[in-house]
Amino acid sequence: MERSGHFQRRNPSHSSPSSSSSTSYRQSAHSRSNRFAKSAPNSVGRRISGHQEPEAAKNEPSDPPAIAGTCPFMCPEEERAQRERLRDLAVFERLNGNPSLSSPSLAVKKFCRTITSKQVRASDVRPLPILEDTLTYLLNLLHSAKHPFEVIQDFIFDRTRSIRQDLTMQHIVNDRAIRMYQKMVKFHVISHYKLRNHSSFQDASSLHYLNLEQLTKSLTSLFDLYEVNRSSNSACENEAEFRSFYVLLHLGSNSQLMGESLSLWFRHVPSSIMRSKEMCFARELLRFFRFGNYKRFLNAVAAEASCLQYCIIEPYVNEDVHDPHLIPTAAQLSCSIAIIQLQCPAPRVYWEEFNIFET
Repeated sequence: MERSGHFQRRNPSHSSPSSSSSTSYRQSAHSRSNRFAKSAPNSVGRRISGHQEPEAAKNEPSDPPAIAGTCPFMCPEEERAQRERLRDLAVFERLNGNPSLSSPSLAVKKFCRTITSKQVRASDVRPLPILEDTLTYLLNLLHSAKHPFEVIQDFIFDRTRSIRQDLTMQHIVNDRAIRMYQKMVKFHVISHYKLRNHSSFQDASSLHYLNLEQLTKSLTSLFDLYEVNRSSNSACENEAEFRSFYVLLHLGSNSQLMGESLSLWFRHVPSSIMRSKEMCFARELLRFFRFGNYKRFLNAVAAEASCLQYCIIEPYVNEDVHDPHLIPTAAQLSCSIAIIQLQCPAPRVYWEEFNIFET
């Protein structure tokens, strides 16, 4: 696993987010855009309504001006040269396997936790078209059969954080940024399933936790982007499905990572989204699970879950139910699970079978 220096992932931690005003979503689009610029994708434990400063700018007294990136490569030349000297190249970045040699077509900018907008140069920041190409390159690595999924996931995990960092420093909040965030959320949803169910790596549980943390933060930023680009009570394309992911993540014991309670969060969701098929399904499923109605839970999953929703739901399909009056017969369970697996073949490679990165 490629890790070195101050670019390593942080240890899992819990932090209490600050309160969010119920009037925040009635601000003007300009104000929401300014708020998003302050809301970096990587701030720990942030609420979905988000008012917390980014990791890289916590000590800055005021918002720095947006940077217009000019880097024409996936990785700035100076960083690539430095990492070549330090032999700090991931396996995917090595030219002909050489740990001290890379190329512009292989090296990808690393995430740096300590950098601030005041320190960075325009030549170190990639403009939007380069960021889009970089994300496409990274997601295509998921097709690779040369390396274990954990190795691929670890590389993409870090480099997509760097993409989000560059987007934030440039205050890019348009529909192209939305599509990029949706793809990054999908990557983390797939990783959520794969790391939990098909990993033999000794640190898989830690990787799963860190991935869940970044999934939550990516959703946070995506929801802020939806608000910045919203007109009236309209919904952005695919917004309902991505909102449903946040609801379904409350099935697990890690829902404390989500920040504010669902009841408060629902108040900020547009009514058109709340009435959507995806959100009605997610809320109904959560209710069945919490009340122990396992049979209806399974039937609902089999009938309505999308493949990405199933990636989040799957761990609870085989959840033990201790109340004997609520447990369906073994035949009913086998039938329901078989239907679910036929409709949502989760063990398959999603990005090949379902083209889920096409937004």
